[in-house]
Amino acid sequence: MKVTTKNLSDTKIEVTVTLDPNDLKLAEDQALLRLSKEIKVQGFRPGKVPADIARKNINPNDLASTTADLAVRRTVPLAFEEAKNIPLVIPNVDIVKYVPNELLEYKAVAEVVPEIKLGDYKNLKVKREDSKVTEADITDVLERVRSAYAESKVAKKEAALDDEVVIDFEGSLNGEKFEGGAAKDFKLKLGSHQFIPGFEEGIVGHSAGERLDLELTFPQDYHAKKLAGQKTAFNVLLKQVNQIVLPELNDQFAKKCGPFQTVAELKADIKKNLTEQNKVKADEKFKDDLVAALIKKSKVAAPEVLIEDQIRFIKQDIEANAKAQGLSFDDYLKQTGQTEDDWQKQIREVAETRVKASLVLQMLAREEKIEVEDELVSAKLNELKEVYKKSKEALTQLKDNNVRQDIKNRMIIEKTLNHLVELNSKNTK
Repeated sequence: MKVTTKNLSDTKIEVTVTLDPNDLKLAEDQALLRLSKEIKVQGFRPGKVPADIARKNINPNDLASTTADLAVRRTVPLAFEEAKNIPLVIPNVDIVKYVPNELLEYKAVAEVVPEIKLGDYKNLKVKREDSKVTEADITDVLERVRSAYAESKVAKKEAALDDEVVIDFEGSLNGEKFEGGAAKDFKLKLGSHQFIPGFEEGIVGHSAGERLDLELTFPQDYHAKKLAGQKTAFNVLLKQVNQIVLPELNDQFAKKCGPFQTVAELKADIKKNLTEQNKVKADEKFKDDLVAALIKKSKVAAPEVLIEDQIRFIKQDIEANAKAQGLSFDDYLKQTGQTEDDWQKQIREVAETRVKASLVLQMLAREEKIEVEDELVSAKLNELKEVYKKSKEALTQLKDNNVRQDIKNRMIIEKTLNHLVELNSKNTK
């Protein structure tokens, strides 16, 4: 067997394989064995026809085509192995020349695991974000807690920012109503920026019972692209003005919020929780930034087949989340103001980054000889079995060896990522 390789791109190769009479003889013997089981010859039991007798009773064209098929099936993996490439999909084979018993030449094209050259992963020079909690952060949480305990009282006055209003509204675009542009008895806190610019400000200064017309323009970056940048008119009936009364920030209020005796204790608890949250966010951001820096410093290409797989996985996640809310993927697209083509273009970059991240981390795991013991994988599987013990389908899947290997691979990637953090943490201090 002779193999020559041609790189079609960073992620796709073409191997040309030439098989000689010896290679074809092995394939023909296998073909005779297979075809002899399908023929009937008087005096012999089915499947027991000797090869020399079978040859005389088998259609030569069937023997030639089966021989070629078996020869290709046997040698394609060997050819890619010799070319030191791992196909990511079943190769596309095209037979160039075939002379039975003498010569078979074919070309096989496939996307392969690309060559990866890691950059200096021990000195990525990524700075960890500050996770300190400021007094302003604590005050912000306190104000949100106060808002949760706030009372709404009907007020006979003109609406002002921070008031709550009850309105009926109807929007139109070039005189035509549009989806989501109308509601009745809608409660709106003025200054919450829940509506497009100018809507809430337009209600300020008006009293209950007034009807007003607002001529506005949707922002250019509005999520519903059909409305982005468009001029619109809203007819609004202001039905009620409610004044929001916040509770006084004192020890009595602190006691309502939990096991606290004083405002100081409440603030200390808020600071503790914010510190933990900020640390988690900073750690995750640091990991993401390290991987992004490693990709930038490394030579790595993303095979198209893996990008398409990632896009499919992302779409499946969105569909599952939408289904949980009683929606379809099309409903999700409508809510975000996108066509599927828009979504594909937007998500492709995300998918490509995920593929590159996976490839460089796999290479780093090999470079640093990072492994996960089988005992830890078994423990993780037992943990998952406990979580999904009420789902027969999930428990069946967890018995699959491929699922076990997938879990092991994910654990290796997580361990590798943590190792990358350790290697680079000293440079952030």
